[in-house]
Amino acid sequence: MTWTDERVETLKRMWSEGQSASQIAKELGGVTRNAVIGKVHRLGLSNRVAGTSAETEAEPEVVAPPDPEPRREPPEPVHAAAPPHEPEPVRAAAAAPAPVVPITRKAIIPAGQPLPPQPALNEISPEALASVREVEKRARKITLMELTERTCKWPIGDPATDDFWFCGLPSQPGKPYCEAHVGVAFQPMSARRDRRR
Repeated sequence: MTWTDERVETLKRMWSEGQSASQIAKELGGVTRNAVIGKVHRLGLSNRVAGTSAETEAEPEVVAPPDPEPRREPPEPVHAAAPPHEPEPVRAAAAAPAPVVPITRKAIIPAGQPLPPQPALNEISPEALASVREVEKRARKITLMELTERTCKWPIGDPATDDFWFCGLPSQPGKPYCEAHVGVAFQPMSARRDRRR
């Protein structure tokens, strides 16, 4: 309900005639007694001559403190294809502060794949190490932006320097690396344990 100029004039006239807030609310329609009382206070009409109507002489009206005008929320958009199983969003109370949610940062994973655990040189078999050295001599030496699903994503060098690149040779089906780097990255645990002894 909005307070138009016409409704405000009706309210002022009826209030000055001594009508009760309930009678005014009934006459205006679509408004409660408390809303009328609140509007009377906001307009500064609280002081009126007592005894101008039969009702006010018989029973003086107790005027409650004004209620703030109800907050109007914008109508929610209608979604034609909204699934019925989605719960209604929970509306927080106006006075309750929003909870503080800590921001968690995710690790950057290059080219959609995690970096392999870098085995120590004493954990790599001499055959695999020789194979990797030969492969790195003929590697394509591509940048991060040149990686695809079909290229070996094995990082070579220090990422903090300009001398850093990725192998770039064709990768094994279902693996992120070429044949030589798969041999280094995916070694059986038993072979590692045997070399440590």
